Amino acid sequence: MRRTNPYEVVELFERAIADYTGSPYVVAVDSCTDAILLACKIHSVDEVSIPAHTYVSVPNSIIHAGGSVVFRDDQWRGGYQLQPYPIWDCAKRFTSGMYQAGQMQCVSFQYSKILGIGKGGAILTDDADAVEQLRKMRFNGRSAVPLEQDGYTSLGYNMTMTPEQAARGLSLLFHLPDHNADQIMENFADLRQYPVFAPTI
Repeated sequence: MRRTNPYEVVELFERAIADYTGSPYVVAVDSCTDAILLACKIHSVDEVSIPAHTYVSVPNSIIHAGGSVVFRDDQWRGGYQLQPYPIWDCAKRFTSGMYQAGQMQCVSFQYSKILGIGKGGAILTDDADAVEQLRKMRFNGRSAVPLEQDGYTSLGYNMTMTPEQAARGLSLLFHLPDHNADQIMENFADLRQYPVFAPTI
């Protein structure tokens, strides 16, 4: 019996997301949180400015990637930039043709989001070199070859999207309209009040 690669459906999902958003490349991962972390690692972030009212995983990702956080007082809807880097938290934005050239836009497929798979995220980008690195980083540093043939030239994380998530995403994407309004900023607390973030302010 011929064995098929179960992750082929993830590649199909990535191509479908690329077609829908207009992004040349898509790297699917297990969450938007990890998409932001990987994007921050690729850009070797230092000091990063984000809205003070956002989800707590964003500063966590920045700090885990080796950066520090400066909070700002932006009101936002749909997404915002991790300034000064070309990285965007687009957890509340997902619509056709949304990709902006030269950027890494991190999207969420958490159950309450526009494409609510249940869990998952992705990085939209036009940087072919970064895509190759990101795909290794999400898969324990592995290349897309059988385990025994891999040379392991880099370290990585266990951040892959599962085939089950990708298959559900393909099914839901088929029924998604072309235009989806940005989701509004929720009642996120001002993260400056928490001591855990005080050293990075």
